[in-house]
Amino acid sequence: MAVVETDRQGQIMLVRLNRPERMNAMGAELRLEMAKAFTTFKEDPGLEVAVFTGTGRAFCAGEDMKESLKKGKAGSAAPPLEDPFMTGVLEKPVIAAINGFAMGGGFMMVERTDLRVAVRGAVFEVSEAKRWLLGGYNHGHFAGLPHPIATEMALGFRFTAERLYEVGFLNRLVDPEELIPTAYDMAEHLLTLPPASRVNTVHMMRQMRPKVSPDLSTLAAALHDHGDKSDLMESRSAFAEKRKPAFKGWLNPEDRYRMPTLETIKRQSDD
Repeated sequence: MAVVETDRQGQIMLVRLNRPERMNAMGAELRLEMAKAFTTFKEDPGLEVAVFTGTGRAFCAGEDMKESLKKGKAGSAAPPLEDPFMTGVLEKPVIAAINGFAMGGGFMMVERTDLRVAVRGAVFEVSEAKRWLLGGYNHGHFAGLPHPIATEMALGFRFTAERLYEVGFLNRLVDPEELIPTAYDMAEHLLTLPPASRVNTVHMMRQMRPKVSPDLSTLAAALHDHGDKSDLMESRSAFAEKRKPAFKGWLNPEDRYRMPTLETIKRQSDD
């Protein structure tokens, strides 16, 4: 059984993650097959709109934690084939049809889509704060959310589809039987537009997405190293073993009070 299924209806391509026994977690095989599917979508001139969804109770649970533990390294490597959807070079619109849990990397895939339909009761989580040394500070910024809600998102709180619809992160909220039909209705609308208008407008709207400034990206890189990195694997081990994690925090307890700043980073780079 393919871990990524595709179906073509005219100019619309359905891409469905199909690893329900692992909540469509992003293992190496799934990432490669997803890259193949979106490469086909990108390169086929007869395909114009993609509908992206999952099988089972999850859209995508994010990182395959068991696979990370097996290889002894946090995160997942990029597939040998470039995925144009993940790298941002895909110039065709993608509509997310979110059928359930969208966690961590699954949430990030939703962010990359242009339009979003979700079933009522779907659950969303930005998981970096639970798995890395810096929470997902940029996601609420990308979504244009008010600061308290962006902070809640960055600190790993879960959101319901209903709440994200209220704050404007989702376009439609539907019952499960209406999920794919609604996504296809939106795709069909896009196909009624003059082709150049559709392509140009999607391109322009993507250029207008908020971006993190270079200075803050530099600070974020330093914060990703500010702590005991053994906690990265401990968080994954605890998750897999269904136990409470035993985090260390910092190699030197005094580092808790020595926060990196743009000024200290600049001084270090000048030395």
